[in-house]
Amino acid sequence: MINVLLVDDHELVRTGIKRILDDVRGFKVVGEANTGEEAVQFCRQNNPDIVLMDMNMPGIGGLEATKKICRYCPDVKVIVLTVHCEDPFPSKVMQIGAHGYLTKSAGPKEVIDAILKVKSGQRYIAPEIAQQIALAQFNGRSEENPFDSLSERELQIMMMITRGEKVQDIADQLSLSSKTVNSYRYRMFEKLAVNGDVELTHLAIRHKLLDIDTN
Repeated sequence: MINVLLVDDHELVRTGIKRILDDVRGFKVVGEANTGEEAVQFCRQNNPDIVLMDMNMPGIGGLEATKKICRYCPDVKVIVLTVHCEDPFPSKVMQIGAHGYLTKSAGPKEVIDAILKVKSGQRYIAPEIAQQIALAQFNGRSEENPFDSLSERELQIMMMITRGEKVQDIADQLSLSSKTVNSYRYRMFEKLAVNGDVELTHLAIRHKLLDIDTN
């Protein structure tokens, strides 16, 4: 039996995936979470086989949750299932230990195949994402996407800012001081050549790192 945790802040998405997996012999959805914090806690207490992880959620988000699960629960394999198909997300999450990367345009068969391959010890990246990463590496990662220059922490804080979260709220959730969050914030502004949160949000939308339908 493959035990799966579904992590997404949209109940409708979790319900749809659960229905797909419930129809497959040998699969069992053992839990659901709508924040990264809940996902980390569940994994530490229950140790599921597979986590299907969204990226853009309230709280610490999917990137930090994936990093924590890979660090604290090495037997749990994380497959990212998100709307984000553009780098730097695919590269970042695979670098921090995720075992798979799918977009929400994936069909039921691809989701099931990805889970089976990851459970068997392989990695799975959606073909269109794999091609994109390969082309970026072949071209020497030209500066087409300025977000490639951000660190994992900067990328995480960027996502929280573009969701409209305040500096103090971000600091509280990440156990940082507001001064430290602002330091990351201004460093991002400098790297990305933007002058504030609004320009940052517009840049994220332009590079398809922000799903405007969920904000």
